Amino acid sequence: MSINVTLFVQMLVFLLTVWFAMAFIWPMLVAAMEEREKKIADGLAAAAKGEDSLSDAKNEADKIILDARNQAREILDEANTRASSIVEEGRKEGSSERTRLIEKAHGEITIEANKARDELRAEVSNLVILGASRIIEKEIDPIKHKELLDKIVAEI
Repeated sequence: MSINVTLFVQMLVFLLTVWFAMAFIWPMLVAAMEEREKKIADGLAAAAKGEDSLSDAKNEADKIILDARNQAREILDEANTRASSIVEEGRKEGSSERTRLIEKAHGEITIEANKARDELRAEVSNLVILGASRIIEKEIDPIKHKELLDKIVAEI
């Protein structure tokens, strides 16, 4: 055998090996690589979608927190307004109660003053009667009686 035949046979075996590889093995490798490339692309797309979802969720969470803060602020404002109105109502009720008590006290003072005047009149009339009875007992003198009655009237 010569070197040319050997070289020719080797080239033929090499070409058959390349053809076999290209016909049967290469499509499986290409399919596996395409499948792997598709999985990687899907994974990257899912990661991008996950980042978008995370960003959307973060924005939604920020919005919910902002809404909750605004709602809490509104509740506090309403509570402060209600507290102010309750205090104002208490002041008004206290003022009206004070006015009512003052009017009641004035009425009681007037009643007590009238009662004291009536008692004083009764006492004065008793004194007048006592004075008149003493005058009558001593003597009947018109001048002394007049002076005594003027004196009693001046005391009253």
